[in-house]
Amino acid sequence: MKPQYTGLVGDVGGTNARFAVIDPEGRVRHLHIYPAANYASLSEIIADYLERTMGRKRPPRAVIAVAGPVLDGEIEFTNLDWQVSEGELLAQFEFEAVKLMNDFAAQALACPLLGADSLRPLGPKLRGGADEPMVVLGAGTGFGVAGLARSERGDMAVATEGGHAAFAPSDDVEVEVWSQLRARHGRVSIERLLSGRGLFEIYGVLAGMRQAEATLADEKAVYDAAAGGDALANETLDRFCGILGSVAGDLALTFGARGGVFVSGGIAPRMADRLANGQFRARFEDKGRLKPYLKEIPTSLVLHPYPALIGAARELEMMERL
Repeated sequence: MKPQYTGLVGDVGGTNARFAVIDPEGRVRHLHIYPAANYASLSEIIADYLERTMGRKRPPRAVIAVAGPVLDGEIEFTNLDWQVSEGELLAQFEFEAVKLMNDFAAQALACPLLGADSLRPLGPKLRGGADEPMVVLGAGTGFGVAGLARSERGDMAVATEGGHAAFAPSDDVEVEVWSQLRARHGRVSIERLLSGRGLFEIYGVLAGMRQAEATLADEKAVYDAAAGGDALANETLDRFCGILGSVAGDLALTFGARGGVFVSGGIAPRMADRLANGQFRARFEDKGRLKPYLKEIPTSLVLHPYPALIGAARELEMMERL
């Protein structure tokens, strides 16, 4: 006899789709990761996962974190040629309730639950204000942002598309990067730089500025070359971390995130030491007259591999209480 589960949770990004079930004690079970590009739709992955895990049975509820804006219960993925609605999932899988939520909104819900073993301080160890807003941001296939509003009545995630806000250069090098990307793409968003593809584009622009040949093939090659001591690759990663710090500081100001700023996503953990010891925190605080305000805000790297699943499980628990 297969065990009973209270719900299905998922985290679907531009590269991978992660699914798990939640047991009656609230624990995440049977995690499985699917390469999104190998499937024609989200429904195809859910069907495979449920058959693999539960056979003909179905959990009563589902919360799925998705990469993109959820509008009226429907998602058209930003970096996948997929579209799905809560209504379609209800009809196809006969759940009692389904919620689609932005993946970074799910991560925002997870942030207050993450312990010291799941976080690495970036800069001084500080304690965020109790019941103060938080913000989570991260670069991967794209760039995600969400806030968390906190009060005695509970937490509420604030989903955003902040990664598509305009990029603001901070020095002459970044002005040149912005100028070349604008000539190539038109409007330059934060995601245009702070993403896997963006990191590689920064490398290409810096190579031209240094009159060096851009010999590396992709962003993975940049990471590997930096580890091998390549000067241009290291400059690229340092520049990326500095821009990330500047954007994180802007978002802290925008959200009033005195409860803390959390950096997640697929790219940041690959640069953990560089983020902790490089220009990230200095650029985070470098906000003119507001520097004292930023100096009191803790910044942390999220080390937990699946924060969106933790947030989706928390949302599932909230649904059960209604």
